[in-house]
Amino acid sequence: MTADDLRSLQAPFKTQYREHPETALVTLRAEGQIDKNVTCKIGTGKARVEAGLHPATGGDGQSACSADMLLEALVGCAGVTLSAVATAMNISLRGATIRAEGDLDFRGTLGVSKDVPVGFKEIRLNFDMDTDASEEQIATLIRLTERYCVVYQTLSQPAKISVLHRVISR
Repeated sequence: MTADDLRSLQAPFKTQYREHPETALVTLRAEGQIDKNVTCKIGTGKARVEAGLHPATGGDGQSACSADMLLEALVGCAGVTLSAVATAMNISLRGATIRAEGDLDFRGTLGVSKDVPVGFKEIRLNFDMDTDASEEQIATLIRLTERYCVVYQTLSQPAKISVLHRVISR
């Protein structure tokens, strides 16, 4: 895809969102059903994934770990954003590998120590790019990728989360 192709693809959306800002707000959904063996089957409309316990918390490694899925979402979003920004900037990427690594102390999630927080202590996002772009272009590419990556921005500036519940009878 060329920069012009990308602009043409996105132009109608940008026009619509400028003229009718309310149409830019889209609610994405994921739903899960708890299952046996401490797993949760998640459907996003694209594919079904079974999430379960990480082996460090007693899982058998057969199910996806939600923490791994968070890192995978970051990698996926950052990769798509990097590619789109490079295309828009006319930067040729012959290839790129995006890696996310996160440090997680499982004592927190298992309740072993109240002093250990639950969740990632640190996440590192790495880009290995095969390109002839200048250092200045690469710096701009990374800065804009960070700026426009939805998952990166949500992790670095957390969204307000509301927890609701209801009891249903079957």
